[in-house]
Order: sequence, then structure tokens, then C-alpha cells
Amino acid sequence: MHWEFRDPWFLLTVLLGPLAYVLARRVSSCIQFSSLAIADQAPRSWRARLIFLPPLMYASAVVMLAIALAGPRTPDEQTKVYREGIMIMMAVDRSGSMEARDLVKNDMTVNRLEVVKEVFEHFVLGDGASGNGRPDDMVGLVSFAAYADSLCPLTLDHGNLVSMCQEIEIAATREEDGTAIGDGLALAVERLRRRPGESKIAILLTDGVNNAGQIQPLQAAQLAAEHNIRVYCVGTGTNGTAPFPGRDLLGRTVMQPIRVEIDEETLREIAEKTGGKYFRATDKNTLAQIYAEIDQIERTQIVDVRFLNYTEHYAAFVATALSLVAMAAITNRSFLRQLP
Repeated sequence: MHWEFRDPWFLLTVLLGPLAYVLARRVSSCIQFSSLAIADQAPRSWRARLIFLPPLMYASAVVMLAIALAGPRTPDEQTKVYREGIMIMMAVDRSGSMEARDLVKNDMTVNRLEVVKEVFEHFVLGDGASGNGRPDDMVGLVSFAAYADSLCPLTLDHGNLVSMCQEIEIAATREEDGTAIGDGLALAVERLRRRPGESKIAILLTDGVNNAGQIQPLQAAQLAAEHNIRVYCVGTGTNGTAPFPGRDLLGRTVMQPIRVEIDEETLREIAEKTGGKYFRATDKNTLAQIYAEIDQIERTQIVDVRFLNYTEHYAAFVATALSLVAMAAITNRSFLRQLP
């Protein structure tokens, strides 16, 4: 039987037990004798030998009450909760090319990153139409541009996860812009590697070619394969030219075609090396379909055991404490009574 305490800090009041014993042994009044020499030579009666019992009972009662306050309890084995799910780390590209406006047909106001964030939210939380999301999966988030950044560890708190995802912004300066695919994937793999569990995947979403960072994409893929982490790669956007917002000579915002490129060969190799799959998302609907396909991935049991019900045992300790106090009071006023 596994015992635990609801409020273990109350166990510190056990230290009051010795104090209660000392106070109970104190004599409230005394009789003065000119000499105790004759009294010390007399044999001690059994009552004198047991005079310590009432104070000991009071001290024991204090200890019992301290344990009762701490809330001793045992979990009910039949109320263990096991979650069925997988561990997912999402690695999102936030490089400058994610500003392209080619994922929503006939709408140049929404860039690639905004579409990615919206579809990711539906994937995690569900949108009511396509499913209920991934409530039993532990999901984490990594973003990358010139460098990789861990935004959210693996968690079941998907509300905060989505909020952190919505705060991702496209790299705004030349110094932070770039596409460190290898670093982003390696960081996602490292977060997954540290957690116990059988089924782990990383979803790598990018619209470019690795041109920054310290780790090459295939090196990160090898690390993932060594730890049985499947990587699903999503190449996002058109491959060739895409409309980007810019300024004309009058300062007005206009769409300009900019050259873009996705390293599909490397993404396919990453997926193949890790047992995952490569997807190509050219618009919002395709991206949503890709997430729907990933949603069908096998599920396995993850370590998240909780107890919903407990059997409380404080009543027995309270009853014991009251019994000890009653016994101490009775003995103090009967055969172990002290005079005067």
C-alpha cells in the first residue's frame, strides 16, 4: 500500500511532541522538606515507576494530531488514469520567406506563417469539424530562422502551447534571418529524446533551404533515427516565385514576385531516414489535409498516471489522539495522581 500525505508540511508539528512531554512532567506545586535523604532510601512503588505514562500519552497525542493534519491517505488503485497518446515536437520555420502570400487563394493579406499557425491550432485543439484535436498527446514547439529557439516543452497544456505559437513572428532583421533547418530539427529531437515513451515524432515545417546554423539537416535526421523518432517533413508554399509585400516609389504596399526555393530532396531524405514521410503543401487546404493524415498516426501509452480518488486515514489518528488524551487525564486523576 502506497501512503502519502496531502499536506506534508504539517508533519513539522511533530516537533511539539517532546515539548508537550516536558510541560506535562512539570509539577504545579510542591511540599518543602528539610531533607530528602530518608525518602530517597525508600523503595519506589510501581505507581512512582509509571508516573511518566500520562506525559508520554499527551506527547503521543500531539504526534498523532500532527500526522492527522498532514492528511495521510492511500490512492485507490482502480482509479489510475493512463493517457493514450504520442509525443510530438513541432519545428516551425519563421524565416523571412514565410512572409510570402501564396497559401490562401485570392487573399494577399495572409502570409505563410499565419496560415501555419492557424492550421497548427486546429491540429492541436480541433476545430469541431475535422476532429477533436490531440487532447491526449504531449506536444511541444520549436521555431527557427538563423537560429533555433525552444518555445514550449512537451506539455498537455495545449491552451498555453497555442498561445505561444500565435506569438511567433517572422524574422525582422538581417542578423536573425536565415533557415537553420538542421538546428531546428536537432533541438526538437533533443526535447523528445529526454522524455520517456515509445512513440515520438517531430513535424518539421519549412519553406526554404538550409543556409544557417551549426548542424546539417541530415545530421539531425541521423540523431532522430538513432532515438527512434520519426520525422514528418512539410515543404510549404510554391517552389519558384511567390508574391511578397513591398513598397513602390509612392510608398504604397504592392505585391512583388520573389524567387523562392524548397530543398525537397533533403526533406525527403530526412523523412526516409527516420521512417517518417514527406508532404508538399501548396495551399491552406493541402496543409490542413497533411495534418489530418498525421492525425492518424499510431497511438501508444505515455507515462501520465494520476489518482482521482483517495482513501483518507486522518480519522484513525484523530481518534487515537483523543483516546490518549482521555487515558492520560483519567490516570492523572486516579491511580497515578500526584500530591499535593
